[in-house]
This record gives sequence, structure tokens and C-alpha cells, in this order.
Amino acid sequence: MKVKCKSVVNELAADPSSYKEKKVITIGIVSELTGLSERQIRYYEERKLVFPDRTPGGSRRYSFLDVEQLVEIANKIEDGVQTYEIRQEMVRKKKQTDEEAHKKMIQGQLNARFGIRKY
Repeated sequence: MKVKCKSVVNELAADPSSYKEKKVITIGIVSELTGLSERQIRYYEERKLVFPDRTPGGSRRYSFLDVEQLVEIANKIEDGVQTYEIRQEMVRKKKQTDEEAHKKMIQGQLNARFGIRKY
């Protein structure tokens, strides 16, 4: 058992953000952490603002990143922003991030092909 714990600790040390992405938190705990009701959290899922994993039994599991996202969503809703607008903003950000990643990949391929190195 010690080896398993040690490997998890080493994994977290190697990539400290990885624990934030693991979907291990139940909806009840998310509710306590965010102050949102379970119904509000499920509503935000219905509106495609948050994407929990499901266990084989159907229970939702959230990550710490999901918790942070839910707090941001709640703050925007409180400021009067509609869920549709929040979703549109999320889509724009994802598209922009995807485009930037694609550009970096192409640039890396060109650099590798032509032997260009960045220092």
C-alpha cells in the first residue's frame, strides 16, 4: 500500500495541476464548497456549463476545476449574466484556446522540419 501512496505523491509532485482535473468530488461536497444547491449544479450541467463524469452507478463526479468554474458561473449569474451568454463565452474561449494550440503545433512542426530552435 505504501508504494501506491508514494506513486500518487510523485505524480502530484510531477504535475501539481493534475489533482485539479481529477473528477472525484461528489455533488454534495461541491454544493458545500460552492454554496450552490444540488439542483443549481444539475441545472448548470443541463445548460452545458459544467461537465461532470458519471460513475457506473450514475453518480456525478466533479473536479476542483469544475468547482472553480461553478463559482465563476454563480458570480456571473449573480451579476445578471444569462446562462446562454456564459455558454457562448465558454465556446469562444475554447475555440480561441484550440486555435492557439493548433498554431503552436504547426509552428513546432515547422521549426522541427527546418531545424529552427528557440532559445
